[in-house]
Amino acid sequence: MAHIVLLGDSIFDNAPYVREGMAVSDHLRACLGPQERVTLLARDGDVLDDMPAQFAALARLPEAPTQLVVSCGGNDVLGWLGALQTGVGSVLDALALLSQWQHTFGQRYRRMLDGAQAVGLPLAVATIYDAVPGLAPGMLSALALFNDVILREAVLRGLPVLDLRVVCTEPGDYAACSPIEPSEAGGRKIAAALAALWSGQGALRSVLHGPA
Repeated sequence: MAHIVLLGDSIFDNAPYVREGMAVSDHLRACLGPQERVTLLARDGDVLDDMPAQFAALARLPEAPTQLVVSCGGNDVLGWLGALQTGVGSVLDALALLSQWQHTFGQRYRRMLDGAQAVGLPLAVATIYDAVPGLAPGMLSALALFNDVILREAVLRGLPVLDLRVVCTEPGDYAACSPIEPSEAGGRKIAAALAALWSGQGALRSVLHGPA
């Protein structure tokens, strides 16, 4: 019996932004078989440095997990949102500043992954989506730098990746009350992609792109 645990932030813990029973974890339970279990440990607002508490909570679950999925880092990036308005003398100066933030993010993300892998269970990670309505082009470019960290670390560690940039692509995938959160439609897409992730690339391709 599979027991998938969702870890991270409000990408998975989006219940406050949708109708009751329409959160990502609810949709994932509907996608899986009756013998499979889903536990939500992700917490709205958590950042990378909060993840050790979530990993510690795994040991207290009444049923042992079999798979972990982490979607975290978006709130860390939001912490730099105000600083993105900082004036600089040149494009090179701007890139140097972004490089510093990317380096800091990388340190935190690697430390988080070290903690996740220390649990010793199959692990998948998610990127940060970038089709949020109203997102400025400059922010889109900045997000690519942080997603590069996530993808690079996943490849180096041989981890499966749920690339939310190709899952939540429509304005309707984002909650009307808070556009940085998944809507009911977006949560349904995320859940379907999560269910397919453990079934192989073919299944995931069919979820994202339709039958070949």
